[in-house]
Amino acid sequence: MRILYLQTFPLWGCGSGTYAHYLASEVGKHYKVAMVVPDIRPIPNVKFYPLKLSFPVAFTGHPEWPNCKLYTEISNREIVNIYEEMLNSVTDAVEDFQPNIIHVHHAFPLSWVARVIKNTYQIPYIISIHGSELPTVQKDRRYLALSSDALRRARRIVPNSFWTKEWLFKIFGDEFRSQVRVIPGGVDIKKFSPDLTTADLDKKYDLKGQKIVMFAGKLTPYKGVKYLIQAARKIPATVLILGEGAERASLEKRVADYGLKNVRFIGHLGTSNALNKFYKRASIFVAPSVWDEPLGLVILEAMACKTPVVVTRKGGIPLAVKEGVNGYFVRPRNATEIAEKVNLLLNNEEKRRKMGENARRIAVEKFSWETIAHRFILMYEKFAYFPKNKNNNKSPK
Repeated sequence: MRILYLQTFPLWGCGSGTYAHYLASEVGKHYKVAMVVPDIRPIPNVKFYPLKLSFPVAFTGHPEWPNCKLYTEISNREIVNIYEEMLNSVTDAVEDFQPNIIHVHHAFPLSWVARVIKNTYQIPYIISIHGSELPTVQKDRRYLALSSDALRRARRIVPNSFWTKEWLFKIFGDEFRSQVRVIPGGVDIKKFSPDLTTADLDKKYDLKGQKIVMFAGKLTPYKGVKYLIQAARKIPATVLILGEGAERASLEKRVADYGLKNVRFIGHLGTSNALNKFYKRASIFVAPSVWDEPLGLVILEAMACKTPVVVTRKGGIPLAVKEGVNGYFVRPRNATEIAEKVNLLLNNEEKRRKMGENARRIAVEKFSWETIAHRFILMYEKFAYFPKNKNNNKSPK
């Protein structure tokens, strides 16, 4: 069986990219796997085909595309041009790789291409709904009709949380319920390990002896980082903010206005192994999202490193976090509660240790990529198309 993945964004710097490259690499241990993607950095077990775009475009921005356009901002002609470029890129890959099934990441725009490929080549497809694309469809109705038709023709639609599933129905209607199966994202439990050594971080960033409270993710208003900065005024620890985004300048100004000395911006770490070490080094991970976070892979990564979490009860986050077991919930936009729950953990080492143990156990039992990939493999095996007669004499490469 040959599986072709279609991914709109680079494989590092965003949740769907992380999801896409870990899933493809894990499935590639069992079957032939390829991916059409705007990225050239190799990952194990995956053959790459370029997604050729004349300019980068994203739903809410991307740290590796700092000057990218947003889908809500581009012109009608630019939408048509992007579609044509994507169609040509995917067709080249289909002709060469000859997949038996296609797995599309995001409800649009690559799903539009998969729809044409299905009609022309008879290759079935499934669509993963990551959630980050849904606000764009709500704001910009230009993307609704084609995306609805692409969903209609998919063999399976796979939201990454039950919240994302209901959000999908709210936008597109209930007609897709029979096609939907929820499969969350996963975590690399070997890479994100509690056994990492972090002495090099202490030396490089001068962190020795400090308690660390950490955030990692895109710096956009959705992530609610400004409320963590407000809370930092009452947190007796170093607050590290990892990531890049359009909001960084305003967040740095807020830190300066408050006169805070315990908040540091680390930036986007790309493909380095430093991120997993920061998770291990942190005493607490905070995800103060103010929007309905589809799941938040950074939360799973922190959990895998035995780091308890303080999070908002938004979107799919409760799928991974259990109150008082591996973390605490706080109300959105509430800096006071963030400070209270963070300090509760900072002041109780035994509670912090026990919650960290539970966090790792939940990550291993429910969210390892091996477990997640197996669920997708069963889906691929059920719907893959194996033509008896091909229209050409090419052999799969």
